[in-house]
Amino acid sequence: MKAFIGIDIGKEKLDVSFLRDVVKNKLKTKVLKNTTQGYQELVNWLVKNTGLEAQNIVITTEPTGIYSEPLMYFLYEQGFTLLHVNPGKAKQYANSLGLVHKTDKSDATMLARYGHDQQYSLSSWQPEPVEARELKAMVRRLEALEKDLQREENRYEAAEFSDASARVAQSLKDMIAVLKAEIDKLKNEIDEHIDRHPQLKKNRQLLESINGVGEVTSRIMVCLLACKRFKSAKQLASYLGLIPKHNESGKRAGKTSLSKEGPGYIRAKLYMAAVAAGQHNPDIKAQKTRLLAQGKTKMQALGAAMRKLSQICFGVVKNQAEYQPQVS
Repeated sequence: MKAFIGIDIGKEKLDVSFLRDVVKNKLKTKVLKNTTQGYQELVNWLVKNTGLEAQNIVITTEPTGIYSEPLMYFLYEQGFTLLHVNPGKAKQYANSLGLVHKTDKSDATMLARYGHDQQYSLSSWQPEPVEARELKAMVRRLEALEKDLQREENRYEAAEFSDASARVAQSLKDMIAVLKAEIDKLKNEIDEHIDRHPQLKKNRQLLESINGVGEVTSRIMVCLLACKRFKSAKQLASYLGLIPKHNESGKRAGKTSLSKEGPGYIRAKLYMAAVAAGQHNPDIKAQKTRLLAQGKTKMQALGAAMRKLSQICFGVVKNQAEYQPQVS
């Protein structure tokens, strides 16, 4: 016997729904704080209300980054069966049920039902290795610092343009220098971390065997492929928002563009890598030439290059073999 639970995870609270009876739609719900104390209260509530041991309780959630990860790690250590669902697929499922009024409580109930209906097709969630988790934390910090640097540089440019006070300009220059120094330091520490772990180091070497993939792209792709268990290159491209979608309205009706779902930070790095690959990678160059000859725009060809590059990255890591161009 199994019990099915859905949890909608927010920054400050957890909306929990226990699907007591699927046919009669009997529910029991609870709202708890998204804190360490709230996690323990959740475990006690689940065991008490289901009457089951942790391994027989199936909990379905959607990923919400830093807000969901501590809870997932905690529940995994307690022995619960965890299902992590793609938000896009969860939304499609909700639409199929005709769920119009969206609340945190209804989302939790939908996730409980999704876990029940899809329990045999979904893979159980497992945490990434410790070294991958540490790498992810450092890469996230690097992303935040680079965004801060970009904002300060934009402010400095605006200050120069508007002839702001010398004190403001100096303050901005000082902050930019501090951020650049910390970014360089963190990059070195990330690289050292990768070099200390043989599999991460090997994966980076394999990625850098791809024409167009340098230290920036390899650093972030090593992290992504260590932390996410993609089943296929297509799944990776979908996660990165590189799958084409058709525009059905407006001036762009009938045209295609990238879905741009998922992490924009990684997509931005792949964009620059794809520009370089379009000049130096035989497979990407051939694809670009072919698509332009078919009447595709430069941006469409570049989007295709980003997608193909991500798929090549997946291939070399999955097969543990260096990149071999398919065209001469």
